Amino acid sequence: MATEVMSHEHQAETQNQGAWKGGTEPFKASYGKLMMWYFLLSDAFTFSGFLIAYGALRFSMPTWPVPDFVFSAFPGGIHHKPLLFVTVMTFILLASSFTMVRAVQEGHRENKNGVVFWMLMTIIGGLMFLGCQAWEWTTLIKEEHMTVSVNPFGTHTEAGVYLMGDGHDIKEGDTFKPGDSYLIHKHDGEWMPLKYRVTEGEHAGMEKQQAFGPKAFGALFFFITGFHGFHVFSGVLFLLIICVNAASGLYVRRKNGYEMVEKIGLYWHFVDLVWVFVFLVFYLL
Repeated sequence: MATEVMSHEHQAETQNQGAWKGGTEPFKASYGKLMMWYFLLSDAFTFSGFLIAYGALRFSMPTWPVPDFVFSAFPGGIHHKPLLFVTVMTFILLASSFTMVRAVQEGHRENKNGVVFWMLMTIIGGLMFLGCQAWEWTTLIKEEHMTVSVNPFGTHTEAGVYLMGDGHDIKEGDTFKPGDSYLIHKHDGEWMPLKYRVTEGEHAGMEKQQAFGPKAFGALFFFITGFHGFHVFSGVLFLLIICVNAASGLYVRRKNGYEMVEKIGLYWHFVDLVWVFVFLVFYLL
């Protein structure tokens, strides 16, 4: 009996030593994957804080720019196409997420050529998205004159009804002539709101000056979309480095299913998911 007890104790001790020697992977994931998940979790909290701050300011303001008017331009001089361009941007980024999935699949099959091809497609998708974002920023800054401190998109609805006056002679319910609401001009070296003529309401026929919109809109837009764009840019650089390593045969010698490709894939899918929330908050609400 004593011999059996000692045998069981020795067996349990041997099992405990094997469990704590560091040879097994917790949660069936490698150390590198776990660290990537920890990083993505912390980054998710960061983006959540930014988007929550935007939402708090957005709904604490009596008026806010209408996305259908702010984001209505399209390359080639096309205007009045609400959200068409940002829809193309979103499609490109989501398509790059699909190509990333294909790269990971080819990695599990130890297919070097397949991994390199689909990673190149992902890199091209990321560069296209960054190019689209650069065009959008250029349009808003150069043509619409929006900055982090000046928001030329005034405080009214898409129907042209003023929501809030400037404290003087503009009253709620006044309307403006379509086409004049978002234009500003330069006066004495400073951008000033364009004057417009009221067409209906109590002050019909009077010439008034369009009020700037909430300053926080431009600052939040450039900061949050720029922060996301920095993540995309960083992802493209990492994708390029890993693609070169894959093409050189580095991961073939490791024979671990191209784990590095899978880890950068987690990051890329996270960047795509964050853009879905940015798209929802800035372009749809």
